[in-house]
Amino acid sequence: MKRLLFVATILYLCFAQPPTGATPPSTLDDLKKLDIICFVPSYLPPGFKLKSAEISHDEAGPDEDAAKHFPLYGIEWSNGPSRTGGTSSFSIDCAREGIGDRNIMETEDSDEAEFQSPLFGRVYLIYTPKGKGDDGVKKEILSNWVTDANMNAEGGRAAGTHPVLGRFHGFTGTNMTIAEFTKIVNSLHPIRNDAKKDAAPPLKLHPKIFDMVQCWLSDSVSPVVTEFNLDAVEMDNNEFNRDEIKPDGEWTRCPVPNTNGFMRYRVLGLKGNRYTVQYQENGGGTLTTDSTIEFSIESRTIQRDGKPVALRVMRVSSYNSK
Repeated sequence: MKRLLFVATILYLCFAQPPTGATPPSTLDDLKKLDIICFVPSYLPPGFKLKSAEISHDEAGPDEDAAKHFPLYGIEWSNGPSRTGGTSSFSIDCAREGIGDRNIMETEDSDEAEFQSPLFGRVYLIYTPKGKGDDGVKKEILSNWVTDANMNAEGGRAAGTHPVLGRFHGFTGTNMTIAEFTKIVNSLHPIRNDAKKDAAPPLKLHPKIFDMVQCWLSDSVSPVVTEFNLDAVEMDNNEFNRDEIKPDGEWTRCPVPNTNGFMRYRVLGLKGNRYTVQYQENGGGTLTTDSTIEFSIESRTIQRDGKPVALRVMRVSSYNSK
């Protein structure tokens, strides 16, 4: 009997107790406690539920303080069987440095695409199987790595940069359409903004856009330009040089060419797809103009070379100057 009791005790300790050092599953509340930016979607396809959330830590480099902790996170949502018979899912991976290329698939039946995100700018995709139609369900969709506001403030992808709070984020979708994947990514926002309904995510627009909305004081009535093709702006690095954009606290700032002046804006609010920004401009003197601009970011189809083309556009709906 003593031997049986001893064996039963050992079995209990081995199988009923968690192994030493085991990490319990994380929750969304755990992610909110991290100092880094963790993204979650405000839109998910019907039936999607949180499947897992994980917190890990990146080791300090040889030229970094070994005592520092660099948290990373991973998170996944999924549903039941999809239209292709599998399970649909959407997941986010996080990295600090030493990233590889996510846009690689070990299959010849893959293709590429891209779309514009109000939070991340241009997002590149690779997916399988081939086919450009948004109605086609893709087995897998991988985005490129995108950077958050902390990473941009700390130097982004600059060589020799060791981010502290900045992170790269990569998105993966399985058994869903590109349209569904795009809608989820465009709904992403920092999880710690959940309790701040009026808080707006960072907006990746060139300040010169708002310079073109308003006219100078001695000119005609503002607004001048009320709609922008954001796809074209993103590709026009001569007119809208993104390398000159710098964070300035809560402002996004760039210089006025050939002057000591500046153009800058900050996001005041976001409701749905409608943003409110404060825009200021200084031509290098003592006068700084100040205006409040409301606009929406939406899709529009036009005819280009006789063929329908979907564009991502910014449409001004309200303008007030001080």
